[in-house]
Amino acid sequence: MRVFLGTTAPPRRRAVWHSSVVTIWREAPGAATAPRTGPTAVTIGNFDGVHRGHQHVIARTRELADGIPVVAVTFDPHPMAVVAPDRAPLRLTSIARRVELLHAAGADEVRVLAFSHEMSTWSPESFVQNVVVEQLGARTVVVGENFRFGQRASGDVGLLRRMGEAAGFVVDGLDLDGGEVPFSSTLVRRLVAEGDMRAAASVLGRPHEVSGVVVTGDRRGRELGFPTANVPVDEEFCVPPDGVYAGHVVRASGERLPAAISVGSNPTFDGTQRRVESYVLDRTDLDLYGEHLRVELVEHLRGMVRFEGIEPLVEQMHADVARTRSLLT
Repeated sequence: MRVFLGTTAPPRRRAVWHSSVVTIWREAPGAATAPRTGPTAVTIGNFDGVHRGHQHVIARTRELADGIPVVAVTFDPHPMAVVAPDRAPLRLTSIARRVELLHAAGADEVRVLAFSHEMSTWSPESFVQNVVVEQLGARTVVVGENFRFGQRASGDVGLLRRMGEAAGFVVDGLDLDGGEVPFSSTLVRRLVAEGDMRAAASVLGRPHEVSGVVVTGDRRGRELGFPTANVPVDEEFCVPPDGVYAGHVVRASGERLPAAISVGSNPTFDGTQRRVESYVLDRTDLDLYGEHLRVELVEHLRGMVRFEGIEPLVEQMHADVARTRSLLT
């Protein structure tokens, strides 16, 4: 149930800025770290993937902001990576990409909270005082109804609302979007792990992507007539199962190119390193070495197969390209 206390904001109070507060903001491309001097409308969460549920939370924050800046606060690293590393989830987005997506969703300012062991010991009251009140001067706070905070995740939306009444900010706790299976980063991870890229995209509001810097590969693709841009797989990130996918390569300039994409270790040639290899359709002139690419995975075409010889491999590659072309056009 969505709850919003009051139809008007409480009287404006002056935020107290203490120089003794340890710097808690992590530097990241596009993220803010400088002290704030005015009131804000704040939303807080991990926001990994910035899926449609996250986008709704940010839109609601803007709706209630009444002209003051909308600040999205995310965490890096994920709190679970600090308090229980063996249970930390795979990441859907890099922190730089997350900041970019939060801005695109409507945040005026994005702040990355440098989560640490010390911060994990803060009580819910300390978290609210240190971050929400002193650092951000929040007048409105919007979170998902499952938001937890403070030591051992002991704070919930009800407690946050009571703290807001005392500190001078209003709280809106939103129901999770998505119906019987609510949108969540956990759901996206499961769908990606299953190779269901269409379903993952329906939760994210865009294709799931992996990213990285193009490295020099074995150059076999070029010899076979299908030069590829090779991005090593980072095991901290959520990557779909080995196989062939239709998708797009997105360059830093924003240029978006259709591509047939292979995820795996190239078993036909006894490969051992898992990587994402993208053949941009009908382009043999591209030099992408050293570029940072985002690789969008639109649809799973087939599983990974070890071929007995070059000819059946090349025949299958032609078929994969033809199917990719058909799906993307």
